[in-house]
Amino acid sequence: MHYPQQQYKSNLPSSTPSRVKIFLLHLAYSLYPNLQTKRLMPKEFNLNVLGQPLVPCSFDPLTGFYRDGCCKTDENDHGRHLVCAIVTKVFLQFSLEMGNDLITPRPEFQFPGLVPGDQWCLCISRWAEAHEADCAPQVKLESTHISALKTISLQTLEQFAVA
Repeated sequence: MHYPQQQYKSNLPSSTPSRVKIFLLHLAYSLYPNLQTKRLMPKEFNLNVLGQPLVPCSFDPLTGFYRDGCCKTDENDHGRHLVCAIVTKVFLQFSLEMGNDLITPRPEFQFPGLVPGDQWCLCISRWAEAHEADCAPQVKLESTHISALKTISLQTLEQFAVA
């Protein structure tokens, strides 16, 4: 299906909060990726899956693609580190068996190695694989990037949400 290349013009009242406008722009871009909405979004487009500002995931260990504590993403993050998860021994073993050793420290990548209970920004594909294998870790919804909803439904994430 082809969607026309067009400039998105908001019909929302000027009194609508900007975070609502940003959320709706993201939703429009998710549904119609050919719309020219990206240039309307703020450079620091960091909302969580609840449509609210992204809350840091962890500073100890320091996580995130940018090692800033947040599960932020952009076109440079090919792994899409979107899900703020509380890792378990079962998940860490699963990840190791899948070829991604999250246990061994790798200082050259500013990676301390993880232990059960650590919070870490996981690649969305790894979390989805773990979900399929019945070993997905719990997630912090307020710290999970809204882009995760392109792969995993909010309902599924809510089933694994930390209370």
